[in-house]
Amino acid sequence: MTVFQLLMLGASTYFAFKIYEHIQTLQEPEIKNDNIINRDDNIEKDVNTFSPFSASELVEEADDAFEKEDYKKALAFLMEADEKDKNNSEIIFKTAYILQKSGDNDKALDYYKKALELDKENEYIHNSIASVYRSNGEFTSAKMSIHNSLEINPNNPVTYYNYGNLLVDIKQYEEAKDMYKKAIELDSEFSEAKEELERLENRSGDED
Repeated sequence: MTVFQLLMLGASTYFAFKIYEHIQTLQEPEIKNDNIINRDDNIEKDVNTFSPFSASELVEEADDAFEKEDYKKALAFLMEADEKDKNNSEIIFKTAYILQKSGDNDKALDYYKKALELDKENEYIHNSIASVYRSNGEFTSAKMSIHNSLEINPNNPVTYYNYGNLLVDIKQYEEAKDMYKKAIELDSEFSEAKEELERLENRSGDED
């Protein structure tokens, strides 16, 4: 795991970043940054200012901006891409994730739900929705979304890791330990799950 990924390992955003990273493996045509039309800070652009580039090219530029932590610019590219390729769940997902990173959980949730409508069996989207609910303190809704993800794929260690984090939030420590153990069972190299499990076990020892 890279240093950048570790920095992104927030309790509510780690899984979302892994999804974003997964989507970035899709092949996109190469374009040069200096070919993209300069934009002001207003991400709600008039359609007449759109560049001549394809949605996939704009998504690649959004990925580059995201890696540089220029979220406003990344959103501008993604919103333009969305205009050119309506109902593309991957574009909508990326938009949602960057909105979440920017602190706009309400709008992010709207975009995640829209992506889910287009791709109902996508475990990644269910997990991302859970991360927003968790950030908002809506733990029951977060748990339901995690369960939905596990119904689709019961063998993703990161889902169990996120479930463990959620259970810690609601002080269900023994159940959280089980989730971390399951994550480690599925991925013996999952260092973050090991660290959280050790922290809980030490906590139990201190209370004895």
